Amino acid sequence: MDATVLSAINEQINSEFEASYTYLAMAGFCDRQKFLGAAKWLRLQSDEERLHGLKLFDFVLARDGAVELRAIDRPDVRFESLSAVFEKTLEHEQRVTQQINQLYELCFSKKAFAEMTELQWFLTEQVEEEKAAREIVAKFRLVNNDPAAILDLDRELGARTQVTTK
Repeated sequence: MDATVLSAINEQINSEFEASYTYLAMAGFCDRQKFLGAAKWLRLQSDEERLHGLKLFDFVLARDGAVELRAIDRPDVRFESLSAVFEKTLEHEQRVTQQINQLYELCFSKKAFAEMTELQWFLTEQVEEEKAAREIVAKFRLVNNDPAAILDLDRELGARTQVTTK
């Protein structure tokens, strides 16, 4: 595996694990505020991000590369509102999309075809991730600060079921 590509994939692995940690911290914030539906949604999102990291982790190992894990910084858990948590979620997913696009572009330039094939899944996944976050943010913007509507959204978020990485 090209050293530059391997380094960039390792960076993405760490980014996915950091995302998992961040979503778990967000879940803790929501749970403390008694938004248990949002807490459940974010815990599942944390699990999903961890699975994304493991997918790349396993790919690197399958290609006989070395995985380099780094320390994960403490995530910021100060939010003004439940809505702000999901605004941050959308921002994060948009940033990950940029990272995956840049990684794909690097693999293309290095003719790392196996890596490009692996990243196809992530490109599609990011479309779904952004769509889900964008829809939640739109709903929060629609209801503004109506407490009853926020509680309904929290209940809706709690209906999320476990997801699996293909």
